[in-house]
Amino acid sequence: MRPELASPTAVPGTEPVRTVATHCPYCALQCGMQLHVTQRPGHEQPDVRLTPSDFPTNRGGLCAKGWSAADLLAHPERLTTPLVRTFAGDRSSALREATWDEALDAVAAAVRATQRRYGRDAVGCFGGGGLTNEKAYLLGKFARTVLRTRSIDYNGRWCMSSAAAAATRTFGIDRGLPFPVADLALADVLLLVGANPAETMPPLVQHLEAGRERGARHVVVDPRTTATARAAHLHLQPRPGTDAALANGLLHLVVRRGWVDEEYVATRTTGFETVRESVTGYWPDRVERITGVPARDLEAVAELLGTAATAMVVTARGAEQHASGTATAQAFVNLALALGLPGRPGSGYGTLTGQGNGQGGREHGQKADQLPGYRKLADRADRAHVAGVWGVDPTRLPGPGVSATEMLRALGTSGGVRTLLLLASNVGVSAPDAGRVTDRLDALDFLVVADLFLSESAARADVVLPVAMWAEEDGTVTNLEGRVLRRRRALDPPPGVRTDLDVLTGIAERLGHGDLMTTDAAAAFDELGRASSGGVADYGGITYDRIADEQGVFWPCPDPEHPGTPRLFATRFAHPDGLARFFRAEYRDAAERTDAEFPYVLTTGRLMRQYQSGTQTRRVAALAGDEVGPDGSVLPHAELHPDLARTCGVVDGEAVQLRTRRGTAVFRARLTTGIRTDTVFVPFHWGGASRANTLTDDALDPVSRMPAFKACAVAVTPLAVPATPPTGPTTEHVRAPWPPARPKGLALDSHPTFLQGVYALTGKGLAAPTLLDPGLTYTVPDGAVAQTVYFRGGNSADELVVVVLVRDGAPMRYFPIGAKSDVHVPLRVVEDLEPGTTLEVHAAGAAGISGVVVVDLGLVEV
Repeated sequence: MRPELASPTAVPGTEPVRTVATHCPYCALQCGMQLHVTQRPGHEQPDVRLTPSDFPTNRGGLCAKGWSAADLLAHPERLTTPLVRTFAGDRSSALREATWDEALDAVAAAVRATQRRYGRDAVGCFGGGGLTNEKAYLLGKFARTVLRTRSIDYNGRWCMSSAAAAATRTFGIDRGLPFPVADLALADVLLLVGANPAETMPPLVQHLEAGRERGARHVVVDPRTTATARAAHLHLQPRPGTDAALANGLLHLVVRRGWVDEEYVATRTTGFETVRESVTGYWPDRVERITGVPARDLEAVAELLGTAATAMVVTARGAEQHASGTATAQAFVNLALALGLPGRPGSGYGTLTGQGNGQGGREHGQKADQLPGYRKLADRADRAHVAGVWGVDPTRLPGPGVSATEMLRALGTSGGVRTLLLLASNVGVSAPDAGRVTDRLDALDFLVVADLFLSESAARADVVLPVAMWAEEDGTVTNLEGRVLRRRRALDPPPGVRTDLDVLTGIAERLGHGDLMTTDAAAAFDELGRASSGGVADYGGITYDRIADEQGVFWPCPDPEHPGTPRLFATRFAHPDGLARFFRAEYRDAAERTDAEFPYVLTTGRLMRQYQSGTQTRRVAALAGDEVGPDGSVLPHAELHPDLARTCGVVDGEAVQLRTRRGTAVFRARLTTGIRTDTVFVPFHWGGASRANTLTDDALDPVSRMPAFKACAVAVTPLAVPATPPTGPTTEHVRAPWPPARPKGLALDSHPTFLQGVYALTGKGLAAPTLLDPGLTYTVPDGAVAQTVYFRGGNSADELVVVVLVRDGAPMRYFPIGAKSDVHVPLRVVEDLEPGTTLEVHAAGAAGISGVVVVDLGLVEV
């Protein structure tokens, strides 16, 4: 067995170094790395540095996020104690420190009260694709055996569900890549649709480069000229939301030119004739009119695919995150099947999983309709098997619930969830139509958030629970290839921090069901293996020791003697008859069409230096990039074509307001010819005024329940406010609501702090001021007295806006700002703010007006 810890190495003046083999906490590539932990005498926190491993996925490479992953372990903003509201039930009161017993008792009491009043399903759980397999498994078990609720889903619904739905019904199994990632280098032709791995998972690019070095041709489909597209042989730039038409157009040409693998189709598939007939209407000129992709390029790509000895079709979120995402993924699956690719060496169809455990997270029960091993909650035999492992009566298990978006839409309503437990997800930033989601979070009777930092969602909670980070706990994850890997504990969590398994077990104990849970990750994995045994995603033969010995084990692996399955479909597919199924996949126009008021198409995506909702990466100085100004101000970029900018009067580098039918957001314009002239791109990693998901459409795919993240109608307006907010450190929340400990030996007479940023405002009447953003809240720490020093503000609206400084719930000062104007008010009247005093910045405008308010409130602690 490979040792988990290398032999300690003596370093002069320090304790020995422990070296721990593990994996990066970010994307689904799960790059191998080693953590080198040194405990220095007299220091409470150990020093941790990392080096990349020569692991099959990353081969010694790491991206900027991976290299800086250890920076967060000792970050001063980490949550290290439970927080509860000063006045229970009043989320406008400040968060204060609490003991674990007080916090967990409050959670258990809320669960009991809610279920007693509204029924079991009124308590819900929302998980994440970043949870380890053990945590995802036990979260699903907790929901169905401790809470006995139908109300559970997770943020992976917004990532992989469309591709998973298409793969499951076609192949009988959903594993993102049914082959090792290194096989990408074996394809003579690679069609990469809606993916930008050069920025989202850079170490993967070496596998693409290996293919190109031996002469492979790569085709990238993306409305933007990304780093991945620039390296491709051919780049197709379709209008967002039209990928299904493009796929059907390619299949039309494959059929017409005689490139269908008729023997493969006849012996290994069923249902092709219906699909063959359906694509007759997708001739090249029509597809060009729909997508904007020239017919000659379609013909060139079809010929590349149709004549290649080996070829792969790989999709990702750009093609899948639509209200027709399942049909789009299906259309590309149909193309791959017609060419006879799946199961052939160096060929196939796959999808690039995004989140760190996006594959394992969707296999073991935190999805609304699912039990471990991809078993179905609605299937009597599946229920009986899992109930037997859990030691409960199958009739006690609840039925399937609703999808993530549908659950969030109904929070706090009659028949909806009234108490929510939120783990490893920041839905206040990441959910579609996020403004409505935050309203629903606020409508809950009780919100519990377990997280590493005070995220935008945690800031709205009744109880916040600090949990361990990736290097502080044991467990497994399953990467984009279906390879099960070990995450190893390299150091202890900070005092006061517990694991998610501790949290779930602690709540279960208070509800009288502690015997159903465990805090031991190894025990949870062993039980997961039994629960998944015989299922589609069978982990029955995988052990921690095998993972260490074999550099991970590919599922399915049904018994200890089984070698694992790196490559699927060589001889049969996972349906009982061994055949793959074709399904008709018609193009549908985007759920939301452009019109005179909203004439452009908005699409969203990731940046190289950020990850998901940014709760972690926005706190790493090394990842700031050019979205953060030299003064610390934050204003992410929106990419626009110069022709679009000229039409709208937008200037490169200046602030621009984007408006959809759901709300407004503010970005800094970045002009580039590498984007379509009818399309605007924004990153989705920020909250506040630059929250991209304020804009996105939550229309759902009828099969996968995937929202339409990647295409909605948008209006573009230049702003008459500075693109860079006033100087000073601007973040979503400048300070946590309790003071981080000052370094020992450091004496300070005063400490400045700021509440500032750029925020969208929709007026509800001048007499109805509302909190602009949860980040504009400040509580005077214990042992300090604070004073306000100045207020600066700007207003882009056509009418007067009033900014109100609220002290402990009562207005303290009013700052009127004229139409398209600004103010600077020195606060010369010194007024002491005692410890525990809470200040908030509210704003009011005439009913119906919309605009942007710049806020800069300076305070000093003495």
